[in-house]
Amino acid sequence: MLKKSLVIMSISAAFFVQAQDVSLIRNTLDVYSNSQIGGSARFNAMGGSNGALGGDANALLTNPAGLGVAISGEVSGTLSVMSNKNTSNYAGSSFGYKVNNADLGNVGGVMTFQLMTESAWKFVNIGVNFSNQSIDNYIETPGNSNIVFDFDANNSSALARHAYDRYGTLSKTSFGVGANYNHNLYIGMGLNFSNVSLDQSDTAALQSLQNGSVDYLSKQNTPYFERSSGFSASVGVIGKLGRNFRLGAAIETPTFWDIDRSYNFYNDPQFGDDYAVENRRLTSPMKATLSAAFVANKNFSMNLDYTLGLTKPSYKVYGGAERQLNDFFDQNQRSLSEVKLGAEYRVKQFRLRGGYSYTASPFDALTVSRYGANGTSGDPVDQSYNNMILGDRNALSFGLGYDFKSFYIDATFQNISSTFNNPLLFGVIDQTEGIEDGYYSPSRLISSSEYVVSDVKNVINNFYVTFGWKF
Repeated sequence: MLKKSLVIMSISAAFFVQAQDVSLIRNTLDVYSNSQIGGSARFNAMGGSNGALGGDANALLTNPAGLGVAISGEVSGTLSVMSNKNTSNYAGSSFGYKVNNADLGNVGGVMTFQLMTESAWKFVNIGVNFSNQSIDNYIETPGNSNIVFDFDANNSSALARHAYDRYGTLSKTSFGVGANYNHNLYIGMGLNFSNVSLDQSDTAALQSLQNGSVDYLSKQNTPYFERSSGFSASVGVIGKLGRNFRLGAAIETPTFWDIDRSYNFYNDPQFGDDYAVENRRLTSPMKATLSAAFVANKNFSMNLDYTLGLTKPSYKVYGGAERQLNDFFDQNQRSLSEVKLGAEYRVKQFRLRGGYSYTASPFDALTVSRYGANGTSGDPVDQSYNNMILGDRNALSFGLGYDFKSFYIDATFQNISSTFNNPLLFGVIDQTEGIEDGYYSPSRLISSSEYVVSDVKNVINNFYVTFGWKF
């Protein structure tokens, strides 16, 4: 039986980096530079916007000065349910696939210490927050009989499908302290410890034109897994402007990631290989958040956050691959830009909440050479894409809450949608007997100098339930 590999030199000369894959670039921004990790049901119902409001442990996700706003202790736990669906459209055909997950999404707590002194410092509070979310993502692109690879006279194959699969979790644990100065000025700082567990595969299926059999080929160096840890620190301030207005500002340092990656071909007994891990170091962007809040009274408040990336992702350079990645981000990646708006209205024990957030696409327009119009095998067409790999994201949310004196329950529904262009199948395809995934010099090769580019619509529906106790 033939063992086959799909060697993707991945992404092209001027716009992408050789010897890397699209998924690595996607993960660098979508996972390791992610600013959208969720919190409690209340936090998510308000679009993740709380930079100038604060008051609970989720302040550590935006502005640690919000810990100083709390005047009573609180603990809470949140159950999250996620439904992530990608629908990939190519040459008039489409395929949709949904991934569902349920997990412990958030645990947080604040301890308040009122200072019984004549000083203007009123409270010093300590907070801890743990947030956890699935990063599962599956994109399957339909095949096309017009895309044919002639390995030899007796071995021609058409593209049957392509599948990109990522599964795992991203978590962030934060510890912080906040202080209240005369109920007019709040300051805070936090330490953040992040972890990623990620498994990745990228597979193309080719159907023989001779006998109809289907062979599955793995992209170069996939499957692989990563186990990573990261550290960052944050500081913030909130000040009152009169009775009803507050302004906030916070800075989070870059996250310094230590990434252990292992490829399947390292661990193949056929070649006598033992378990082996490659280590990578990544510095994700530093972020600044500016916030404004309007607190009309005890019944109504709203908050606006704007987050901007101050730096770009940067890999520690061990060789040409990391250097090419850094050059790609320097030349093509736009700074993180995110706007979040949220509001809360109280009616006796009931809470009504709503929110919206917008995250801009992280890339400038990129031009690639793709297969002819409508997926034909005609002359390649150069085309520019504004949403390559990742697109603009829009998130809408609404939630309800009810207080049972010291206890409360909150529930939130959140919808996140985006569209993007998904490049695949550029590079060298190999069908060679006895060859497993990895770097090698194959004997029979077909070179594909154009991309297949599908249009993907992503819809994520999240549901959160929080149970909490104030003391």
